[in-house]
Amino acid sequence: MDIRHFRYFVTIAETGNITKAAEKLGMEQPPLSQQIRRLESSLGVSLFRRQPRGVSLTEAGLTLLPHARLILDLRRQFIEDAHGLAQGKKGHLRIGLAGAVPLLPSIPFAIRQFSNIAPGVTLSLEESNTPALCEALLSYRMDITILRPPVPDQANVRVIPLLDEPTLIALPKGHPFTNLPEIHLSRLAAEPLIIFPRELGPGFFDAILAAYRDAGITPSLGQQAPQIAGTIPLVAAGLGVSIVPQSLHQLHTGGVTFHKIARPAPHATLAIGIRMGEQPPLIHHFITVLQQACKTHMELPA
Repeated sequence: MDIRHFRYFVTIAETGNITKAAEKLGMEQPPLSQQIRRLESSLGVSLFRRQPRGVSLTEAGLTLLPHARLILDLRRQFIEDAHGLAQGKKGHLRIGLAGAVPLLPSIPFAIRQFSNIAPGVTLSLEESNTPALCEALLSYRMDITILRPPVPDQANVRVIPLLDEPTLIALPKGHPFTNLPEIHLSRLAAEPLIIFPRELGPGFFDAILAAYRDAGITPSLGQQAPQIAGTIPLVAAGLGVSIVPQSLHQLHTGGVTFHKIARPAPHATLAIGIRMGEQPPLIHHFITVLQQACKTHMELPA
C-alpha cells in the first residue's frame, strides 16, 4: 500500500464511478480496478459495492474515507511546509532588538513587509542590550538580532553591517539653546552629559565620547540612564543633555527638544548579529528583506 492507493480510493468515492475516476486520474480503467481490488485485499474489507452504473461505498468505505482524505491532506501539507521551509517562508523566527531599535521606522516596516511576503512565518520580538542579545543568540533562544556593535564574542557571532543612524542633541525644554536648529558640541562643555552604561552599547558610547574629543572638549558625565531610551526622561527632568539616536525624537517631545549636531557628529551604528556557520533559508530571507527596507526607508525627519 502506498499513497497512490489513498488517492485512488478517494477519487473513486468522490466520482462514484471507476471509469470517471480513471479519467480524472489520467489512467486506464482496468489498472485502476485492479489496484482497488489489491487495496481491498490488503485491508481485508470491501470498500465499494459494484453496481451496474457505478459504485457506492460500503460501511467500511464510509468509515475509512475521512481517514484517507486526512492522509492525503497531511501529505499535501507536509510537502507545502517543506517547500516553505526551503524557501524561507515557513517556520518561527525569534528576533532580538537592541535598545531603541523598534523606534526606527525601517525596522517595523521591514517586519511588516516580511510578514506580508511570508505569512507562514511566526515572528517573536524581544528588546534588550547587545551583550544580552548575543548571549541569547548563542544559547539558541534567539535566531537573529539587530544590535549595536561591537559584540562581546566576535569569534561566535557574525556581524553584518546594517546602517549608521544619525544622532541628535536632546535638550530640556526651555534650555537657552532651544531655538538653535544646529548645535556644535563645544557649546555643551558645561552641560552634564546623560549617558547609558558603556556595556549596553560600547560602540555607541565610545562614538559619543570620541565626538566630544574631536570637538575639543571633555564631557562632564552626569546622571547615568539604565538604557539608551532612558536618557530622554532624565533630560526632560532637567538633569542634563544627551546625544541620542535620531529615532528617539519620537519620545517625550513635550519636555525635550531635539537638535542637529554640527560636525563632528557621532553615528549610532546598527548591525545584524547571527551565529557563525550555515544559516537556514528563513534567516537569509529575513536578512534580505531587512537590508532592502533599511536602504529604501532609512531617512527620518529630524
